[in-house]
Amino acid sequence: MEYFELSNGVKIPALGIGTFLLAPDAAEKAVTAALAEGYSLVDTANAYVNEKAVGRALKNSGTDRKDVFLSTKLWPTVYTAEDAVDKTLDRLQTDYVDLLFIHQPAGDYIAGYRQLEKAYKEGKARSIGISNFRGEKLEKLLAAAEIAPHVIQLEAHPYCTEKDVTERLEEYGTRLMAWYPLGHGDKKLINEDVFVKLAEKYGKTPAQIVLRWHTQKGFIVIPGSSDERHIKDNIDIFDFELTDGEMEEIAALDTNTKYYNATPRQEEAYAEFRPDMDGQK
Repeated sequence: MEYFELSNGVKIPALGIGTFLLAPDAAEKAVTAALAEGYSLVDTANAYVNEKAVGRALKNSGTDRKDVFLSTKLWPTVYTAEDAVDKTLDRLQTDYVDLLFIHQPAGDYIAGYRQLEKAYKEGKARSIGISNFRGEKLEKLLAAAEIAPHVIQLEAHPYCTEKDVTERLEEYGTRLMAWYPLGHGDKKLINEDVFVKLAEKYGKTPAQIVLRWHTQKGFIVIPGSSDERHIKDNIDIFDFELTDGEMEEIAALDTNTKYYNATPRQEEAYAEFRPDMDGQK
């Protein structure tokens, strides 16, 4: 495993397992399998409604808590709830998380970020971040922040590297964590000629080439899967290195094409959606 150092000195694994769209049982099994394969970064969120399952997997794995980098996100409906962080920790059966995000630029996200800063100061979060922020809302948050975000989570893959946002955040040392890192299962992306060619050269799969590209760009990457074969394959990317020329060849694929594009109305609707966080299994 390779690691990156965040702007506050905290070390984070370059690759972990994401649990987006995984039901509780599937999330518990996936995290259990991932930890057995040597993963040490696990990402979840209030809105995934699987935090309790992730917490069970961590507890039952026998892995020492300090050896797992645990990441989760507060949902907009609890940005102003004073007990939001404590309830999140309770669901995860832990006293702290290693990275705590606000999940969406909706509702009172400044209040949400204040919750993160408070949790950071109290030792309930070792680092803090923002997810899905761009443009004016990103600028508003940066202007209000006492502690600059250590990580930003965004959709990122070879078709969309979020260059404008990452360049804007360079002065803060904010690192990108990529969701939809494999293009949301888009076979067109995975089967681009460059990935097929490099997979043959290095004895890897095209998906492994894409994941290695992420880490060499300095992106933290969290591919999600409930398939134990894919979980095993996804971490097997640190025994080779793409050349500068190969990285440049892949860079030519970037057309700033996203798979998920929320309209302003859809984005603001997140502030009204209330996932059943406490009723989860």
